[in-house]
Amino acid sequence: MIEKEHAGMLIREFLLEEKGISRRALTDIKFKGGTILLNGHPVTVRAVLEEGDCLAVQFPPETPSCGMKGEDIPLDIIYEDSFILILNKPPFMPSIPSREHPKGTLANALIHYYEKIGLQSTVHIVNRLDKDTSGLMIIAKNRFVHSLFSLEQKNKRIERTYEAVVHGLVEYDSGTIDAPIGRKEESIIERVVRNDGQDAITHYRVIKRLKDRTLVSLKLETGRTHQIRVHMSHIGHPLVGDDLYGGKKDWIERQALHSKNVRFYHPLLGKELEFSTPLPEDMKNLIT
Repeated sequence: MIEKEHAGMLIREFLLEEKGISRRALTDIKFKGGTILLNGHPVTVRAVLEEGDCLAVQFPPETPSCGMKGEDIPLDIIYEDSFILILNKPPFMPSIPSREHPKGTLANALIHYYEKIGLQSTVHIVNRLDKDTSGLMIIAKNRFVHSLFSLEQKNKRIERTYEAVVHGLVEYDSGTIDAPIGRKEESIIERVVRNDGQDAITHYRVIKRLKDRTLVSLKLETGRTHQIRVHMSHIGHPLVGDDLYGGKKDWIERQALHSKNVRFYHPLLGKELEFSTPLPEDMKNLIT
């Protein structure tokens, strides 16, 4: 609904200046099958807005890459609206297909779900999780929404909280690990703390100390590859189950890491949202 302050603006100006839609996106809407509706009628971007008008933008349909096939895999959907999905990803599920895991990924499941609900889109993951990490992920339903949430993430306005079980008894009740992370020499997977790495900051808080391990809550200021795993190993407390960074798999078959909580401002609904999901059973077993 158009407010009084925006009356008299051209639709092009309103979408560019007030809604953050790029010129390229407007061109795509015009030439690739999108539609701009003013009070239910198709119009061009040169139409003038009046107070009380209802403006709707339908973005062009998107097509998944030819190698991306839908698979009927159940999704644990925590929240859904016209713009995003919040999913609870199970452990051992890759986010996207790769040479090692061409099928059975979250992306394959999403393609099938989109086909089921009649959404012509491809997969836009805002916060990707490692295959063995469980928990909450934000999925944008189209390219434009993804760009908005990527900007929110870049400006550190998406707050992510994880829980992990680490080896040993963490000495301090809380702390901050500020240590740059880069790729380990001669490895395409492993990361290490190194002076010439990218800035990486992790805040931790002890939830519970057990006999030989600790349940910790962690918040990220940055989103480097394997950040939590590298940082906790760096301070002498690798994640239980994380044999890549010094953990042991005696009690669990994956790194004990769960994306527990996400909080963010929804730029299209104009309000703050927060979601949380409990630890999966394999991590609960580590602390009971």
